[in-house]
Amino acid sequence: QVQLVESGGGLVQAGGSLRLSCAASGSTFGYIVAWFRQAPGKEREFTTNIGPNGATVSSASVRGRFTNSRDIAKNTVNLLMNNLKPEDTGVYYCAAKRFWGSPSQLQHESQYDVWGQGTQVTVSS
Repeated sequence: QVQLVESGGGLVQAGGSLRLSCAASGSTFGYIVAWFRQAPGKEREFTTNIGPNGATVSSASVRGRFTNSRDIAKNTVNLLMNNLKPEDTGVYYCAAKRFWGSPSQLQHESQYDVWGQGTQVTVSS
């Protein structure tokens, strides 16, 4: 079972960009890796994931602004977030599940069994 560590969070103004990284302790070959976020007082929500072959799925709220990519050699998944909005504020978690199917099938937190500790993203207006 791999372990995940997120990094790259911080404070940014609306319209700015941030890149988050999710580093795995071992190979994520065969895993789907997702990014979830949780705003204060709200439930954790899915934003985007990436499958073993690079296919990605994104929620409507981040589609066109967030880009998920993986660096297989470094066992890292990166999330580039552009045109950030105050409503993007929250703790961002990466999660992984060993799964060879389509990433569209794994969009709920209960489907993932490996989680990072989270990294805070704050977008000021």
